[in-house]
Amino acid sequence: MLETLPATGRAAAAPGRLSRAAPFVAAAVAALALWIAPLFLDTFAVNVLTRSMIYAVLAVTVDLLWGFAGILTFGQAAFFGGGAYAAAMILSAYGATPMGIALALATAIAAPALLGLVVGWLSFYHRSTPLYASVISLVVPIVVVQLIYAGGAWTGSSSGLVGFDVLPFEIEGYFRLAALVLITVTLAAWILVRSDAGRALVALRDNEARCAYLGLNPRRLQIVLTAALAAVAGFAGFLFANASGVVAPENAGFLFGTELVIWVALGGRGTLLGPVLGTIAIDYLSANLSGDLPFLWRLLLGTAFVAIIILLPGGLADLVLRLWRAFPIGRSGHAAPAIAEREAETEPVAADTPILQVRGLAKAYGSLTVLEAIDLEIRAGELVSLVGPNGAGKTTLMRCLSDGTEPFTGSIAIAGTALAGLTPNRIVGLGVGRKFQVASVFESLSVADCLRLARASRDGLSPVGRAATLSLPQAALDVLRMTGLDHRLDQPARLLSHGQKQALELAMVVALEPRLILLDEPTAGLTKAERATIGRVLKGLTAGGRIAAVLVEHDLDFVREISSRIVVLHQGRLVLDGTVEAVVGSELVRTIYAGGAHG
Repeated sequence: MLETLPATGRAAAAPGRLSRAAPFVAAAVAALALWIAPLFLDTFAVNVLTRSMIYAVLAVTVDLLWGFAGILTFGQAAFFGGGAYAAAMILSAYGATPMGIALALATAIAAPALLGLVVGWLSFYHRSTPLYASVISLVVPIVVVQLIYAGGAWTGSSSGLVGFDVLPFEIEGYFRLAALVLITVTLAAWILVRSDAGRALVALRDNEARCAYLGLNPRRLQIVLTAALAAVAGFAGFLFANASGVVAPENAGFLFGTELVIWVALGGRGTLLGPVLGTIAIDYLSANLSGDLPFLWRLLLGTAFVAIIILLPGGLADLVLRLWRAFPIGRSGHAAPAIAEREAETEPVAADTPILQVRGLAKAYGSLTVLEAIDLEIRAGELVSLVGPNGAGKTTLMRCLSDGTEPFTGSIAIAGTALAGLTPNRIVGLGVGRKFQVASVFESLSVADCLRLARASRDGLSPVGRAATLSLPQAALDVLRMTGLDHRLDQPARLLSHGQKQALELAMVVALEPRLILLDEPTAGLTKAERATIGRVLKGLTAGGRIAAVLVEHDLDFVREISSRIVVLHQGRLVLDGTVEAVVGSELVRTIYAGGAHG
């Protein structure tokens, strides 16, 4: 069953095909222009621009890491230098024979990729922070340079390596090779970031925690991306070693890594073309002006960097984009995807097996006990509300149910599988979906992209294109239709109202096809009409008997309308577990709420 959305903002077919072909046409024109450029340039310009284009390949890798994935790195110079030294050492030993060139190329790619895996693992182990990853990227170039100094005759120590055999190209040949490599890498990066998989990079930058709670593995994505782009940097190092005929420790150093970050920032991170053009322009100008203004040039570059960061945080490319948006002639909007219903894939839990089983759960922070002796069972079809005053331990309990790496005692099992030690993405794989109190969505992405990422752990993401159809389970489609989001699929999530973001997050969680949904105050800050809509959605989800829901809520009137059971937490202990009528009318509940603050 396929339903096509209204054509609001939809591009016409011919302009759509033209816009998809435009990058390839631009790449072909650029390749032709650069192929004939040596005929009109002097030897100095050809030499410098060859180096600048190789550096621009590195800038693309930095932009993918920093501009799109949100990983600020100073370590690409280490991978570049590692590739350059690997190529130079092997070419020194075997010469520019076919075997020597093939071995040099393979080693220049493989060695940085292996180093990238190690660096990625060190940077992104569980619970590491972006600051920690940046510090690691600062240390790696320093370590690599020290290894070069200690390499003696193998690496040329502080003098570097020179005089080794290189590819049999003239200077114009290296220029054209560097140009083709730069165009290929930039085009491949462009295709990636425009694809569904590229949206995952932006999601990683926007909201790493939500990625994990959609079943994706952020650490694996970060490590694989680091290793892959280290391999590209190593390939750039191979080109540099051949084109220049000399490699030196500064090619792998911290200062060069910092320069790359500055070039990307000046060009405009997150734009690809900005860093490419910025790197080429700055390096070419540096080569021309550093001889005449050796000290002033550095001052001018530093001043420009500070000015652009303050006045144009998005870099020079941001200024160009602003001007481009001011003259929208001949441009069309993006097409919203069609939506399609898909068959449910989650296997139902046996009637005699609880979806959630908690036994003797206890959690403490030092000497402060937050949860104690919690026993709880929830079966399919139940909508259980978890109530209690602030500080009762409700959110802590939800955290324990969705993250097995939280230190707790006792046991928690989903359909018979223990959660202890499991990361959130692995728990999602068991059929648990979590909605946070503050709507957790991807602000930079469209509604459709957010929903497509919610299906990524099941359906995968294409690295080369965008799916024209958004396939969702019926329950997620119901959430979209009841809240009107089915008419806003192409709208950025940041432009949604608070209530619409809450509904979008709920639809993303439901799209996972969970067995158990954990909802932490899903109606917080909503209007009365929005609360009623969310209530109908939740009742509809559990009515089929396949899904159970645990709802943290303070509003007893709302709880009374939708719950099948109510569980009361007070001072970290489960004090009541019963029917709606029995719990709401309980004298103990009135006493608890009279003595504790509630929202």
